[in-house]
Amino acid sequence: MPVESTEIVAPAPCVQGRIGVPGDKSISHRYALIAALATGTSRFEGFSTGVDAAATLGCLRQLGVTIRERTDADSLSVEVEGRGWRGLSAPDAALDAANSGTTMRLLTGALAAHRFTTTLTGDASLRRRPMARVIDPLSQMGARVEAPGGRPPLSVTGADLTAIDYRTAVPSAQVKSAVLLAGLHAAGRTIVTEPAPTRDHTERALGAFGAHVLYGPGWAAVDRSAAMRAIAARVPGDPSAAAYWAVAAAALPGSEVEITGVGLNPSRLAFLDVLQRAGAQIDADADEIEAGEPVGRLRVRHGTMRPLVILPEEVPGLIDELPALAVLGVLGGGLTVTGAGELRVKESDRITALVTGLCALGADARELPDGFVIAGGRPLRGGRADAAGDHRLAMAFAIAALGAESESTVAGAESVDVSYPGFFATLRSLCG
Repeated sequence: MPVESTEIVAPAPCVQGRIGVPGDKSISHRYALIAALATGTSRFEGFSTGVDAAATLGCLRQLGVTIRERTDADSLSVEVEGRGWRGLSAPDAALDAANSGTTMRLLTGALAAHRFTTTLTGDASLRRRPMARVIDPLSQMGARVEAPGGRPPLSVTGADLTAIDYRTAVPSAQVKSAVLLAGLHAAGRTIVTEPAPTRDHTERALGAFGAHVLYGPGWAAVDRSAAMRAIAARVPGDPSAAAYWAVAAAALPGSEVEITGVGLNPSRLAFLDVLQRAGAQIDADADEIEAGEPVGRLRVRHGTMRPLVILPEEVPGLIDELPALAVLGVLGGGLTVTGAGELRVKESDRITALVTGLCALGADARELPDGFVIAGGRPLRGGRADAAGDHRLAMAFAIAALGAESESTVAGAESVDVSYPGFFATLRSLCG
């Protein structure tokens, strides 16, 4: 268990600079998992250095996958020797997904066609998260997936799978991806339809590896794919990490931040539309395509802030960025969010923990059953905010603290290592 740490964040009049962000966590998970099911050795530059992605690599090693890592400065290169179609081996012990819901849900899909029994578990936070949403479709396909009360630990016994046409109950890229990964091994065409579009990294990655995949906004389909091939690719910078610097630049007068090498996948950029509605000045230029993913430069400058309302239909495309956008409401013109009940089953109850932490810093914020209301225009006094073991809250509280009248303390600051180990060093560089 990591030792809980604190970070002191001083007020800053503005943020300025040109930076990169860590490799995209979502893409890193998917590249490693799909590479393990392909033939040949895949090579990835800029792989996520967070502990969530490390959990995926650790689980794959237990399943017989040879993985080599090389660290150069802050960059991680990873080689994955594919085991081929249905080529994973039975592990000797339970797979530990740590705090990573993506690892657990996507691995469950990949294991559904492997004819052995695997137990997947995780830390206390992960063991509270709902898994029935993947158990139902994978069971319909023929796997046996069991979990007490629908929560981890999970027991997965693989089988010969049959394709299904499945509509998810909630918009979830993790559920969609689990079904598509199982569908790689299923007889027929597996189709997933969602109530609202979610990020499409799995679909793009499957195409890059040679799977027969079709997709559009809110749906995806995959055929049995027994001959996927290894690839070499650079993982784009994580736009969810970039969102925190974008919010800081938008909200603090005189600020301008440029982020290079960042992923500009349209399914991840809804937060930029929100920033523009609030008054920020934004330039986003995609200058290359990497394994189907657009990559480029993002520049954000301060603008006069306006109050915001985020409606339920917008939430699926913003679910990871809502903690950052809450800070925009605090430092800007205010924010109302509804239809975001999914936040209550993330690494923490993000609604309660977010509102509690912002109020501790001096914000005027209150909970709704499925969201929150934040009044803008009230200067933060500073204080002590507890991240509740949640990496996105730790980063949100640190950005909010930049606009306070006095120093603030972020408790549980070590949680940023889940996705962004160098976050506080970058924060100091932009405030310098």
